[in-house]
Amino acid sequence: MLRILFTAALLATMSFAQGLTAPDVKSTKPAPRTSDGHPDLSGYWKGMKGMVPGGNIAKDLPGLKLPLTPAGEAAWKHNTSATIDPESICILGGIPRHNASGLPFEVLQGAKKVAFLYWYSYFRLIPVDAKRKHSDDPDPSFFGEELGHWEKDTLVIDSVGFKDTQVWADENGSPHSDALHVVERWTRPDYDHIHVETLIEDPKFYTHPITYARTWILGQPDEEIHEYACSENNVDRDHLGFGPGPIRKDGTRGYDDFAPLPPPPAKK
Repeated sequence: MLRILFTAALLATMSFAQGLTAPDVKSTKPAPRTSDGHPDLSGYWKGMKGMVPGGNIAKDLPGLKLPLTPAGEAAWKHNTSATIDPESICILGGIPRHNASGLPFEVLQGAKKVAFLYWYSYFRLIPVDAKRKHSDDPDPSFFGEELGHWEKDTLVIDSVGFKDTQVWADENGSPHSDALHVVERWTRPDYDHIHVETLIEDPKFYTHPITYARTWILGQPDEEIHEYACSENNVDRDHLGFGPGPIRKDGTRGYDDFAPLPPPPAKK
């Protein structure tokens, strides 16, 4: 309930300041291109009015049902009953969550790097270099270790090395583990739209890979991401629980296998 109330209040505040969605249009212009010939993904991108809410990575699956393993099922139950949305206390949503979010985002495209800017003042900076390879042991992060390259007119972003606690894969509480592997395929089919196909692989939590697709519409020329201090006056900061925790031998997850921290020393 706290998660729902926070999200509703946040969206209401942002909607008052700036519309979060826009009507779809039939585009009559091709996608712009950069000097190196690639489609220019730059722009302020918004969800389309009337579309099915996109905050669930299972939206394209039969019955909207995720193919959860036993460990994934335990993590999902934890996320939806034993804690609140980590983003409600300003923990980064990361990927794939931001690809499922209903909030607008902005893309700034350069020759060597592409930046994605999000509400809450989050950002991701993706190097575009086909020669780079993933690290043998990347430091875990919310967006993962992201490497981009172009395949003709498609920007492909391959990410590994994710954090596995206090993270949700979408706004619906869907879980992911540190085994998460995400491949995004970004295209700009015309001037007014941007599209992503997201492949999600997580053998610890899902029995097989899943895909998620979404299209956004170009905002107005004067629209842009603004500063948003998520932590300011945050009423949810004391309600976040740990979790879902490391995987036990029986496939469940939690922290109760560990001894509690000792009490602080008494003041003299």
